[in-house]
Amino acid sequence: MTTLYTMPGTCSLSPNIAVAWLDAPVEIHNMAYGDHRKDAYLAINPKAQVPAVRFADGDVLTEAAAILAWLGAAHGKGNYGRDTVIGRKEAEALSFMTSEVHATYGGHFGTRNFAETPAARDEVKRKTYEKLARHYQRMNDELGANGGEWYLGKRSFADTFLYVLCRWIDQTPLSIDAYPALKQHRAHMEADAGVQLALKRQDMEPLG
Repeated sequence: MTTLYTMPGTCSLSPNIAVAWLDAPVEIHNMAYGDHRKDAYLAINPKAQVPAVRFADGDVLTEAAAILAWLGAAHGKGNYGRDTVIGRKEAEALSFMTSEVHATYGGHFGTRNFAETPAARDEVKRKTYEKLARHYQRMNDELGANGGEWYLGKRSFADTFLYVLCRWIDQTPLSIDAYPALKQHRAHMEADAGVQLALKRQDMEPLG
């Protein structure tokens, strides 16, 4: 059995939604927070991060964008190929969301990794939220330019990661209300049966 390892509140929700959308034969193993640092999981993913996929042969795949690419190739029935316009744009969007937006959140979730003194940590947070605001504005504009329903104009895995980012914004001083297209997208996603299933499997609730 192929298993996707998840944990509440994390970006592993993105491939979890993708599994639900594809009805892929992947078991969801949702861990309690902290279990990612225990020996049982470190034997699977020494990086101590989720998501991770463990295949029946013991091979392990990590990183959300890579897992989404595998899911599309293995179970997408030709709709997620990188040789199509939507497939190329999906790869681009996911690269931006994971390597830029998600990475910027390091200054929020792991401020102590960037500065030692309280004053320096406050500066890190200020610069982090300034950068996040620019990222969210860019995504809001992109979504609006593509019709406002799906990030790329039609449903793609980019929407799964965007939904994660639109949940995380509530943990910052930024407000989703400042980004009306993103706010509408978040509500649209939470009305989706696959998203609701993924949230339930990951012990999470819609934000409403």
